[in-house]
Amino acid sequence: MGLNIRDIIPRKEIEISDLKGNLVCVDAYNTLYQFLSTIRQPDGTPLMDSKKRITSHLSGIFYRNINLLAEGIKMVYVFDGKAPELKLRTHKNREAGRDTARSRYEEAKQKEDLESMRRYRSQLTRLDEEMLRESKELLEAMGIAVVQAPGEGEAEAAYLSRTKENVYAAVSQDYDSLLFGATRLIQNLTLARKRKTFSGWVEINPEMIELQRVLNLLEINLDQLICLGILVGTDYNPKGVPGIGQKKALDLVKKYKQPVLIFKSVWEQINNLPEEDKFDWTEIFELFHKPKVSDAEFKFREIDEDKIKEILVERHDFSEERVNKQLEKLREVEEKRKQKDLGKWF
Repeated sequence: MGLNIRDIIPRKEIEISDLKGNLVCVDAYNTLYQFLSTIRQPDGTPLMDSKKRITSHLSGIFYRNINLLAEGIKMVYVFDGKAPELKLRTHKNREAGRDTARSRYEEAKQKEDLESMRRYRSQLTRLDEEMLRESKELLEAMGIAVVQAPGEGEAEAAYLSRTKENVYAAVSQDYDSLLFGATRLIQNLTLARKRKTFSGWVEINPEMIELQRVLNLLEINLDQLICLGILVGTDYNPKGVPGIGQKKALDLVKKYKQPVLIFKSVWEQINNLPEEDKFDWTEIFELFHKPKVSDAEFKFREIDEDKIKEILVERHDFSEERVNKQLEKLREVEEKRKQKDLGKWF
């Protein structure tokens, strides 16, 4: 779901090569859900092994990340910890949405409507504990660091991008990262130039959003950006304030400036929301302003080819030939890294 402020946010297209030699913190849940929703069969069914276990996320982790590693990009995947109580309501709403999607998928299946089947089937898949455990296992075997956040993964990734000198940017498709204070946000981190959507193939390019540039252009500060997000709707209050879109929210924030005055101006609209959609703006503001984060340390392990093959080939029936070809690329990446490290001593 996430916050939608795309229309008012300045961004710039970048090349993958622009990120060479940099370390980025990836919002793991956001990225894994991307893999689950896009790496699918024509009818929307995710990739599965012979035991009907979903493997779309493992495919994305292995094939796409090797391409990024080969481009000289270093990655840390940041996983969610305990979600705030406020987000549990969003999770319940998503469950209700899955029930509706499940029903519509069955209807489309009876009509043999492949396009609708794909649309609704992609809404049904969710990450379970086993999928998360194996994702971490595979990432570490590939030499990609894993961090377990105490709270929201995107909050932790944003915090690390702000506080660690060696972290260049946070990576997520969600704009919430900006509200959490990410100094730079990278979207569409992929070598692919096209992505399949419900309406067909669309052109995509990696994009970078710089927080300071956003604040300068919109002529607001970070607290006001948080208020803008709450007006439009975040994961903590998905419906936002009725009748207020991105541009109107910006106008209100610039007009009233102080959070108390901003929300006083829309108190009536909030109060008239259905009970399940009402929200306390101060509670949400505090979650963005002071999220639960930690000073995580990164551990980049040695690449473990045997472990990679055990996970992909032995457990999940991946093609051994294809996996071996990718491991050759991974070996080259590791060799270049070792030569670079060696060069530092001379």
